[in-house]
Amino acid sequence: MCPYFFLMKSYKDLEVYQKAFTLFIETHKFSMLLPKYELYELGSQLRRSSDSVISNIVEGYGRKQYKADFIKFLIYSHASNLETMNHLEKIQVLYPDLKDKANSLVVEYDVLGAQIFKFIEYVKKEWKT
Repeated sequence: MCPYFFLMKSYKDLEVYQKAFTLFIETHKFSMLLPKYELYELGSQLRRSSDSVISNIVEGYGRKQYKADFIKFLIYSHASNLETMNHLEKIQVLYPDLKDKANSLVVEYDVLGAQIFKFIEYVKKEWKT
């Protein structure tokens, strides 16, 4: 059992949530640097996918007593994480002046994706309902 399990009072105590939330805020601010015509196209897609990463963690945690549902929403979160990385990779190519910051975010989302994956594996093997 996770040593922090007994200290968890809400989804906000999950490391994956905390990292995803911090990245969402960073990504949202970054998306506002896109040209005006991209704010409602690629910028909107980027904001929605990064928000989906955290929203699915929260919704899954809300269903934590149903292990299969919890896992399903964590998988959705992982998929949204990949989608976010893809949007950032497109920005790197389309907007060279934003390439460094986009790359930095890709690296952070890659780390988050590994954390989400490990958390999924933990829930599969160890989570008690």
